[in-house]
Amino acid sequence: MLVLGTVWAMRWRVKAVAVVAVTAVLTAAGCSQTVSGTARRAQPGVPDPDRSYGYVDDRCGLLLDSSIQEILGADKVVRPYSGAVCQYVLSRQSSMIDVTFSWFETGSLGREHTLAQQRGAQITDVVVERHQAFLARRSTTSVACSATAAAGSGVLSWWVQVRGQMSGDPCQDAQKLLSATLSSEM
Repeated sequence: MLVLGTVWAMRWRVKAVAVVAVTAVLTAAGCSQTVSGTARRAQPGVPDPDRSYGYVDDRCGLLLDSSIQEILGADKVVRPYSGAVCQYVLSRQSSMIDVTFSWFETGSLGREHTLAQQRGAQITDVVVERHQAFLARRSTTSVACSATAAAGSGVLSWWVQVRGQMSGDPCQDAQKLLSATLSSEM
């Protein structure tokens, strides 16, 4: 009698497990579907849609002149023009560096990307401080690079050119300035 009770209990457990397994398989099959297409990385919106990066309190791109000098390791910095576009001339060791900051309040990253391609720049897509961005390198008269990102309601860009040099990587300097701008506090 004890053996018969044990066999009955084992059969009941096997049936219960089988019912659960069949139910799980049917549920999974009923809820699954196949979709066509190509997987793409999600494109998040701009992290700071209401932030302004314009000329404020004698700062271009929210950075002080001394910050730009420090970021680029320059000996001297002069800002001959300020406004919607700010221009700098820096000296670093024996090199002269031209730097330009611009913020287009209603620009688009796609438009800037297309323009850089049309001008023959070597484009590298990057993410800087959680912002979609790209580096555009050109070496026509001197080695130069811009780092451009979608920011606030528009697009901001730092352009760096080392006068008279045809080698080197100004993209590192442009990206450092872009990163500092995007992470700066007002």
